Formats: sequence, structure tokens, C-alpha cells
Amino acid sequence: MDDQSRDSSRITTALLLAAGTGSRLMPLTSNSPKCLTLVNEQSILERLVNNLKKQGFKRLVVVTGYQEDCIKDFLATISGNLTIEFVYSPLYKTTNNIYSLWMARSIINEPFVLFEADLIFDVTLLDKMIYPDRMATSNILPWMNGTTVTIDASRQVKGFHKNTTPIKDEGVKYKTVNIYSFSLQSWNSIVERLNIHIEANNVNGYYETVIGELVADNSISLNAVDFDNKYWYEVDTVEDLKEAEKLFATTVEKPLLSTISIAKNLEKLKQYPKGLKSRGAQLATS
Repeated sequence: MDDQSRDSSRITTALLLAAGTGSRLMPLTSNSPKCLTLVNEQSILERLVNNLKKQGFKRLVVVTGYQEDCIKDFLATISGNLTIEFVYSPLYKTTNNIYSLWMARSIINEPFVLFEADLIFDVTLLDKMIYPDRMATSNILPWMNGTTVTIDASRQVKGFHKNTTPIKDEGVKYKTVNIYSFSLQSWNSIVERLNIHIEANNVNGYYETVIGELVADNSISLNAVDFDNKYWYEVDTVEDLKEAEKLFATTVEKPLLSTISIAKNLEKLKQYPKGLKSRGAQLATS
């Protein structure tokens, strides 16, 4: 691909799924969404927005649910030239990310990069993800669980699997990092399949099921982007937060990082009671 073609296919729209309650991060998320959890004194969401700006993104669509006002208020303080739009998922308490992705079916009509609200990563990892029909993958490490994929010699994704346990017939598996890029053609195929699942009331599943089905019947094709030996972490629990603190350590001594960050997160909950709309702005400026 020459430079002109590469520039023309470069994606400038991002979709963030941020509707969930972050229950596994309680009590840090008791009154605040997971994406506003501080990692070394900077929230997951602020890190994402900064990365998007550095990579030239122009539009961010956020699917909200739990504590949506906190997210809106926070983004209002840091959006800059990034256009931000919201889709509210009223059934966030009883649905999963398959439903959140479906909620974006009408507002997204261009190629985009899909993110989840619990990922922290170095900006350089997006260098190869800002072109259509790619997905981030990593070699499976002991702490990882969840969806995996098999990849052929040309780095094309061949199949999705439900767990990280090696199975001989499936070949070498890689962990999904939950960052995807889609062309408009692929997105249209995904929406069609999402509609089928939602109509069947499969609202509490995962969008990986849909993507896996489409890969299996060759309706879409995804190229795997290697995230091995690079800085990224998925923050689902307090233990994950501690590990993310170590990985993204700056000037603070590593043994103190998790203690400081967790204390600061808890202090925010005491300082700003449930429903106070200024919490997002306070987090952005602290």
C-alpha cells in the first residue's frame, strides 16, 4: 500500500463501549464508571482520549449506561477538537457488550476502531490498528482468560474460541485484546448478524460470538495485529489495577503505586457523593 492509499484508508472514528457497571472493580466503581478509574493518577478514559488525539482521530462515539453523566461531564473537559457523541443503553444492567455494540448500529456509518472501557495501552500500539479490518492479539500469558483466536501463516484470523485452554486440533491460539477495526462493509455484515442475535433475545452475550460466526463463514476477514511485548493491560479487578500500575509506572516507586492509586480512587468516592455531576470534571483536573 502506497502512502496516498494508506492515508485515504486511515480510520478517524472510534467507538467506545462504556455501559457496564464494572462490578468486579467494586468498591472503586460503586459511584463511578470503570473508565474513570485512576491508573497512576490518570483515568483509563483520559488515557484513551489522549491516545486518540495523538493518532489523529476526529470522532469518538461512546455507548454509555452506568453513571453516564460522569462520563459526559468528564469528556466535556478534555474533548478539545475531538467530536464526541453518545448513545445511551437503558438496559445496561441486564445486557452485555453484544447489546452495547448493537446500540451503535445507526450512529456509526463509516470505518471505525472499537475499544472497551477497561483497556490501558501505549499509543504506539494503535499504529497498525488505524486501518480497516484488523484485530489486536497477544500470545497467551498465565494471567489471561476469555476469548482466543487461531491465526494462519499470513496473520489472518481463522477461528474464535471461548477459552485459553490449548486444544490440539485448533492449533496455536492467541488472546484477543479487544481492540478491533472494521471497514464499512464488515460493519454492515456485523450489524446484520447483531440484529439476528438481538431479535432472538441473545442480549447478555458477547460480540465476539458474532464476529466469530462471521469469520467462520467468511463473511468478514480480519488481520491479526501483534501486541506481544508491548505495553497494554485489561483492568477488570483491583488486582488488575495493581498490575497496570506497575506496567505503566512513571516517577513513583513501583511498590507504592497500587496503594497510592487505590487510595486516590477511594478518596474520590468519599469526596464526591453519588450523582454529583462535577465528579468527571474533578477527576480530569486532579
